[in-house]
Amino acid sequence: MTELGTPNWLPGPLRTDRLVLREPEARDRAAFIELFSSPEVGTYVGGPRPRDELENELPGSPTRRPGLFVIELGGAMIGIIELNRREEQRRTHVRAGEVELGYLLMPEAWGHGYAAEACTAALGWFADASPGEPVVLCTQIANDRSMRLAAKLGFTEVRRYEAWGAAQWMGVWSPALRRSAGPQSD
Repeated sequence: MTELGTPNWLPGPLRTDRLVLREPEARDRAAFIELFSSPEVGTYVGGPRPRDELENELPGSPTRRPGLFVIELGGAMIGIIELNRREEQRRTHVRAGEVELGYLLMPEAWGHGYAAEACTAALGWFADASPGEPVVLCTQIANDRSMRLAAKLGFTEVRRYEAWGAAQWMGVWSPALRRSAGPQSD
């Protein structure tokens, strides 16, 4: 099992055909502020954060957290992806010790397959680093894009529940289940 809490958790950037997944850098600060203050991005994650609040709170160099990847396209940050090992039980039914996948992309990056490409790379890296360990994903059922992405990635529904005033969905992805199920179609 990979220890997402270790300082050298990522030996180097992950590369796909179009993207680079890497640790955050100081040059990403403005993009983080844009991402977290976007009304479109905030639609299903509790709303956008006020830009002035983010300007005051975000450090000069975004925090490098194990499991947090910047999604880069052509040298620019277009979003983030996170594999976060939960230290305690969450209201979303994610239990302590489970690894949860999360992702946010800039609205202009939507609809190009970047989320699927980035998530596939991150899940592949995680499967190699932590063989057989499952990953969970939670999203609002109303978030059609996220629901389609979860299905495309091979997440299987575990439960539905109510949280934050909306119907939620939780799925699980397991490298072992993916291999036994065969290739996934688009």
